[in-house]
Amino acid sequence: MTADTSVKEDIEKGGSTPVAHHDVHHLKDAAVTTILASSAEERALLWRQDIRIIPLCAAIYFLCNLDRSNIGNARILNSTTKNDMQTELGMNPIQFNVALMIFLIGYFAFEVPSNIMLKKMRPSRWIAFLMLTWGAITIGLGGTHNFSQVTAVRFLLGAFEAGLFPGLVYYLTFWYKSNERSVRVALILASASLAGAFGGAIAYGIGHMNRAAGLSGWRWLFIIEGIPSCLSAFAVWFLLPDYPERASWLSVKEKELAAQRLLIEGSKGEGRGVRWSDAKETLTDWRLYGHYLIYFAVSLPFSSLSLFSPSIVAGLGYKDLQAQLMTVPPWAVAYVAQVSVSWSGDHFNARGLHCAGAAFVGSIAFLASAAAPADAFTGRYVCLIIGTAGAFASIPPMLGWLTSNMWSTAATGLAVAINVSIGAGLGQIPGVWIYKSDEAARGYPTGHGVNCAMLFVVSIGAVCLRLLYGRRNKRILGEANGQQNVRLYVL
Repeated sequence: MTADTSVKEDIEKGGSTPVAHHDVHHLKDAAVTTILASSAEERALLWRQDIRIIPLCAAIYFLCNLDRSNIGNARILNSTTKNDMQTELGMNPIQFNVALMIFLIGYFAFEVPSNIMLKKMRPSRWIAFLMLTWGAITIGLGGTHNFSQVTAVRFLLGAFEAGLFPGLVYYLTFWYKSNERSVRVALILASASLAGAFGGAIAYGIGHMNRAAGLSGWRWLFIIEGIPSCLSAFAVWFLLPDYPERASWLSVKEKELAAQRLLIEGSKGEGRGVRWSDAKETLTDWRLYGHYLIYFAVSLPFSSLSLFSPSIVAGLGYKDLQAQLMTVPPWAVAYVAQVSVSWSGDHFNARGLHCAGAAFVGSIAFLASAAAPADAFTGRYVCLIIGTAGAFASIPPMLGWLTSNMWSTAATGLAVAINVSIGAGLGQIPGVWIYKSDEAARGYPTGHGVNCAMLFVVSIGAVCLRLLYGRRNKRILGEANGQQNVRLYVL
């Protein structure tokens, strides 16, 4: 889609509010604001939305990541007594990695259909269903006894977790303007970092339950961490608001203001679903493949660090439960970095450069770790902290950038689903294999080297996209002949 494409049905009517009756051709020429909410009424509305939406979405994504990445903790939990998951189930390193990979196959296959279902069934209903299902599947992992069972259950877990993250990114476009999304995506995505931090702390505590009631600690880990997702699904069903036009807690005036704010820059609850014309236009919009490429690249460090942080830390001289505890600092620092970089990217309308800068810092940290001597434990631990922070901080502005440059409900939902499907599905599969168990004594040079290369790709790709959008904006302004009301690409 280009900036001067005819609006047609892209300006979708938002329900029963008076805003729905604005002239479409007038709206086509409406200016796109890149300034944060200025009026007292708009700031009050944003605050009410934030309180209702962001903590709940962050909690949902926290539970999702806790349930998907805890297998990394289970792999080494109570390993000194041979009660870890890999030893008890008789799985060799290749089989364990296959079990990790099969999750991503299910994740890739079901992301696009899940995003379509979110729009058809309403976000609160669909997300609650997904939570209840993946929570039950996580509990089921605690009852597995061999490689085949683990593989089958992990595939199902991937299939039902697939729709959550692209669904949440899409969901925010129903509530927030383009210059408001990155920092909110960051607050949600940063809960994955918290899940990494808390996951290690929780595993440390649960490790002391080893053999309680005859169950190994890793089985208790899956059972205890799956229960909150099941219980929270009922709260999400009733508490997660679907669309502004249906929010009973908003006054008529607030609903009208919400519709006015998002008439140009947001998706609409009453907007039409995906049609073939939307799919064709989105699939042939070649600039989007630049976004898909950099998300594919960042997904390798995302998946490898999410799954192998306990193993990486264990290779730095920390053992068993101590290794679980030492996974906390990298994720805590990553949380702060994600929020800070995303806020700055939104504030300065420079998402591309912030994405590139964070990825470049991360790539240098992984390069240093790969080149450092194997026994340089302190230095490589510091590099792990910086590398994790850089990799994860580049993702929220990257996603906010994509959604900000999609200008219809149908196209946004499809593009986000494709982006995350290619990245979080296909892109994470190589991340399962790059940290080789036989390289632990050498400091995992292959894993760190690949992550360095992928983050460098992110950095270069983001700069190229930024230059592309800058050139297109200059062309649009040149063709506008001095008119102020034109829509520009977000940078």
